[in-house]
Amino acid sequence: MLADALYAWFHYLAIFVLVVVLTAEAVLLRPDLTAGGVKRLIIYDRLYGISAIVVLVTGVLRLTQGIKGAAFYMSNPWFHAKMSLFVLIALCSIPPTLAFLRWAKQSRQQPGFVPAPPEIMRARRWVMIASHLFIFLPLFAVLMARGMGI
Repeated sequence: MLADALYAWFHYLAIFVLVVVLTAEAVLLRPDLTAGGVKRLIIYDRLYGISAIVVLVTGVLRLTQGIKGAAFYMSNPWFHAKMSLFVLIALCSIPPTLAFLRWAKQSRQQPGFVPAPPEIMRARRWVMIASHLFIFLPLFAVLMARGMGI
């Protein structure tokens, strides 16, 4: 039981970090982005990726080692909706991550580099889509945890 509680705790902590970092990215992605902001975006995006991996790993641990067992989750349509949404959010994260990597390369070559406003807004749009989709994950989790749809 302790292991199950710890898996849940780490899962929630990783989710909180992911939300905070995603919010920080959205805040930085403004037309007044500075060179320092570009460097912070790169750090935040790495933290985002790490937290997403921890969310996934702890979720798998909860699925395979948790008290409810895999059968509870695998038979629940809300589990599948939640996983599908998680994948969709991950796919929405690819364009901004690629942009941030490009910006990092350009900032190493040109100190003081700042991307053009349309590039910033394009990355922001993807971050905002992911943020808005993320709102439904807790709903799906609550429906799943209560056995709705089984």
